[in-house]
Amino acid sequence: MDCEIHFLTKKAFVSILESNPNIYKVHSIEKDINEVIPQLFKEDFDFVVDLHNNIRTYLVKKKLKKPSFTFNKLNIQKWILVNFKRNFLPDIHIVDRYFKTVESFGVKNDHTGLDFYINDKDKIKKSKLPESHRNGFVGFVIGGKHSTKILPEEKLISICQKIKKPIILLGGPEDFEKGESIKKNFGDKVYNACGKYSINQSASLISQAEKVITNDTGLMHIAAAFKKKIVSVWGNTVPAFGMYPYLPETLKGNSLIVEVENLSCRPCSKIGFKKCPKKHFNCMNLIDEEKIVGFVNENF
Repeated sequence: MDCEIHFLTKKAFVSILESNPNIYKVHSIEKDINEVIPQLFKEDFDFVVDLHNNIRTYLVKKKLKKPSFTFNKLNIQKWILVNFKRNFLPDIHIVDRYFKTVESFGVKNDHTGLDFYINDKDKIKKSKLPESHRNGFVGFVIGGKHSTKILPEEKLISICQKIKKPIILLGGPEDFEKGESIKKNFGDKVYNACGKYSINQSASLISQAEKVITNDTGLMHIAAAFKKKIVSVWGNTVPAFGMYPYLPETLKGNSLIVEVENLSCRPCSKIGFKKCPKKHFNCMNLIDEEKIVGFVNENF
């Protein structure tokens, strides 16, 4: 079926989508959907697919008055898991649940995994990296939107000490100082890329990494799109929410999930907090470092 796919997102995320050849046009907003409604109305869409299912997207559907298909976020089941620690969520990745939202269009999963496209201008050449990292490195994502999804600095340092390969630290500008604090312990072994690159440039570094260690964050999914060997580390959130690295069946061995299981307070949120509500932060402080290091150092 020939069709045009338009994508609506926040302006901050446009760069992630604009190089995707499967998307005809990217529309964006800063804060309010009314910024873009006149433009969307002129497109005269046949259908609206709502994968976000929030107040903003509800208003988009209401104003455009077109047939729509809406993703079921299973918020009740998530609330029960967070508050009563009883899991009624289906054992289905969120990507496959997205496919169910559009199954009436005949859209089928090609089972090749995720895609991520980078403009040539955002591709980081190995020659631009420190010489110590040009023959291979481990990408270590140390940032994240919520503190309770991020490994503590002392854990990050301890893990870096045990990894055999050079390491590139990845994160946003807010992670730069932490990256510098980690780097000072290791000299040339660790390169702090936090805040130095855009999201697409960081994705380029992810694509060149031999293995990736990451919190539950966006770069984890980008690593999955590049079919990397991934260690995902889980704090207050849990893989049961369906957002673990999405890899083709043939590459399932590329993903190692590391979490503190059977912790009575976990998950404490479906998103995250600035601080551990219980003040002990055991979901990250008790993470098995050796499990992470063993996977990363294997075959090095």
